[in-house]
Amino acid sequence: MIGVKNAINNVLSYFQDLYPEKYTGITLEEVELSEDEKYWLITLGGNRITDFTNILPSLQTKEYKIFKIESDTGKFISMKIREVSKI
Repeated sequence: MIGVKNAINNVLSYFQDLYPEKYTGITLEEVELSEDEKYWLITLGGNRITDFTNILPSLQTKEYKIFKIESDTGKFISMKIREVSKI
């Protein structure tokens, strides 16, 4: 099994390759090993850069993505948008 630090580093690298210069302030939000221990579920958050970010920084929105990684190999399985419930 790959360790949590390796899984996180793999996800960060994949995220940065996939979205170069589209997000700022990338943060680790959640890490979970699935109950069957087959997958790491890693949530990253970041501020999406838009055409209006420089003009109106207040329009910047934080988005979250969940990555599913095989715990044995570190192989990427999926990435989904993490919906945040609004209170």
